[in-house]
Amino acid sequence: MTTKELHHTVQFWIEELEHYDYAELSSKPTPASWSLGQMYMHLIEATDFFLDQAIICVSINDHAHEQSSANAKVMFRNNEFPDKIIEGPPANAFTPEPKNKSEILDGLNKLQIKLGEVESKLLFGGHAGKTRHPGLQYFSANEWLHFADMHLRHHRRQKSRLDRYLQSLNSD
Repeated sequence: MTTKELHHTVQFWIEELEHYDYAELSSKPTPASWSLGQMYMHLIEATDFFLDQAIICVSINDHAHEQSSANAKVMFRNNEFPDKIIEGPPANAFTPEPKNKSEILDGLNKLQIKLGEVESKLLFGGHAGKTRHPGLQYFSANEWLHFADMHLRHHRRQKSRLDRYLQSLNSD
């Protein structure tokens, strides 16, 4: 996985955003489920965290010999999350709706800029530290970037389900 691929994956989400108006971004299939807007906000927040972790890794040597979990190794080897709905941490229940469409676009553009900063630090960092993922043990900077890409791609499945829901509204 290269940073170029991650840029491309973020760009996919930017381009897809153009297909929706704010009403569609705010529409929920059920009261307990996320809207597309909330999913976008989750992707921005999570990816920002993953990029922060990568930046930390290239500035430290801590935990360099620690390993990721067996589940993480399988995901990295397969280059994808398992094809199932994954229950996230309880904090995900509080994922906000975006104030407007431009808030999402701004967040995605900031991710592209931050990814450029991570690329620079990877080239000149000189450290090989790792930080702990809450459920999958320790990741290096490159593993955090790979994880970010897999996470963004995993949510394409959720996007497809939400697209089908929105299409059902338009066909009535």
